[in-house]
Amino acid sequence: MNLATHARMGLNRLDLAIIAVYLLGITLFGLRFRKRKRTLRDYFLADRSIPWWAIALSIVAAETSTLTIISIPGLAYDSNLTFLQVVLGYLVGRIIISFVLLPQYFKGDLYTAYELIERRFGRRLRSVTAGLFLLTRAAAEGVRIYAVSIVIAIALGTGEVTSIAIITALTLVYTFEGGLAAVIWTDVVQTIIYVGGTLVGVFTILHLVPGGWTTIHATAAQVGKLQVFDFSFNFWKPYTFWAGVIGGTFLTTASHGTDQLIVQRLLAARNQRQSVTALLSSGVAIVFQFALFLMVGVMLFVYYRVPSATFGRADRIYPTFIVNQMPHGISGLLIAAILAAAMSNLSAALNSLSSSSMMDFYLPRHPDVSESRKIQLSRVSTILWALLLFALAILSLHKVARVVEVGLQIASVAYGALLGVFLLGVLTRRANQNGAMLGMLCGFSIELYLWLWTRVPFTWYCGDRNYGYLCAGLRSKHVYGHRVALAASFSTFSLILQPESCHPPAPNSPVTSA
Repeated sequence: MNLATHARMGLNRLDLAIIAVYLLGITLFGLRFRKRKRTLRDYFLADRSIPWWAIALSIVAAETSTLTIISIPGLAYDSNLTFLQVVLGYLVGRIIISFVLLPQYFKGDLYTAYELIERRFGRRLRSVTAGLFLLTRAAAEGVRIYAVSIVIAIALGTGEVTSIAIITALTLVYTFEGGLAAVIWTDVVQTIIYVGGTLVGVFTILHLVPGGWTTIHATAAQVGKLQVFDFSFNFWKPYTFWAGVIGGTFLTTASHGTDQLIVQRLLAARNQRQSVTALLSSGVAIVFQFALFLMVGVMLFVYYRVPSATFGRADRIYPTFIVNQMPHGISGLLIAAILAAAMSNLSAALNSLSSSSMMDFYLPRHPDVSESRKIQLSRVSTILWALLLFALAILSLHKVARVVEVGLQIASVAYGALLGVFLLGVLTRRANQNGAMLGMLCGFSIELYLWLWTRVPFTWYCGDRNYGYLCAGLRSKHVYGHRVALAASFSTFSLILQPESCHPPAPNSPVTSA
């Protein structure tokens, strides 16, 4: 279908007014949670008074970025629905966390995930794991903020730097003042906005396609767009049932069980039971959400029926459709929905980065600081992280070509090593701090190798590296010494890390971020 026949003049004043009202409204709503007298427990854990359903929606919002909303439809446009196999692994991972990690987190008064590591191994390893989180989370979040500029540039025609600055500044205001309570409750509102806006988009597409759902289903089924399961035993395909469920399970166990971004929300629950309920119910919501975004991509394929290269890249298809084809008013609502996901993700990152900086690094070395001083430093830390993320986003404007691929891969690089050290600490008493640190170093080195110099699909990253890490960590406790641990770690991967010449061509479908 010729795109020229569908072109119209972007957003109008009504759309811009809706976007402006949203930005102002969500900022003022977040400011409602500021308090004159605060404690660190209140600022970083919302005084552990948040109901499970709000935490569940906040978890969904925290793991949903602008990359998700604009890239998942593009993935389905180019391929089919097989990414849902990875989402099934997300559910299994949540179940494992509920039984293995959450009981450990609720033994004591923990503020960060990495306090558990100190309790089991020692302060040095706590600093290493927290530092790895800070580095990789900041790098990944910088890419995610950059993704916002893709949408803003299409919608408003403004410069990328200006759009990134506006989103960062507004999100910083309510995160700085309201702490985690403001983050979670604005997440709830933003989740409702972007899911509701996407549903409106679905019904709009149904109206625009001649024949509605009947035409969409018939056309999509004919070209294989509705395929969900792929049971082939092809290691090099990222979206098979085996890679999806196994890789998705390990990825989610790591991201939701060891990443302060999510663990902080789980620790804000009133008790362990509500934390488990929040985590599991968020998994059900995630399945629905990804199915919704994927179906948008399938429907857009039927509507346009042109290669994704026509738009420049698949990331631009959904934003282009919103701006050029949606009725005025609805366009503004959907752009506001995408901004909601961006602000939600950014606020979560700012608060978690600040909490880990304070609790894992500053306060263990300065335990006698007054409560008011702690709050003051926490807010300063939030500002500094906002400035750093802004700078990383600007850097991404010039260095990142495929934001979807890089967004997940940066965050995933640390997950195998982090999950390995947590499981080593929880499941066995054989390993000590030195052995765990060596195993973590080996696992992280292999992660970098897999990412930078092989074509191993990202869905296998975390599981493969986690197994290698456990082998290294356990063997290092034995009398044979650390060199055996190093050999154990690398030998685990000798079967899958073949020379580059043996690798088949990389799959065409892009790696996608949640």
